[in-house]
Amino acid sequence: MMHDSTSVLTVKNVMESLAYYRDKLGFAVAFEYGKPTFYVGVCADKVTLHLIAADKTPRLPGNGAVSIFVDDVDALHAELVKRGAKVLKAPADYDYGLRDFDVADLDGNMIFFGMESKKI
Repeated sequence: MMHDSTSVLTVKNVMESLAYYRDKLGFAVAFEYGKPTFYVGVCADKVTLHLIAADKTPRLPGNGAVSIFVDDVDALHAELVKRGAKVLKAPADYDYGLRDFDVADLDGNMIFFGMESKKI
């Protein structure tokens, strides 16, 4: 039986990325690991993401993606724009049944925020 999942995104500079996820995307810092820090966790409500420094993994930075479901995509979009996040597009309704928008982190990892579309 599966219970939970955590996405691990590869980043060039873990501390700069941690600040971006905290300050621009509104995540709280869950933990920092390593001396110097090379692995961190961030969380918001029931969502947890981990970030790993590119020099500690064979995975390249900027190739990750995660979809996060939210209660109010339009309100979140407005908040992230105000915070200065790298919002790539405004929320829109799509024929796959979601209303969503895209954000990139400092390395180009993609975060998709969405909710069920009311236009289904």
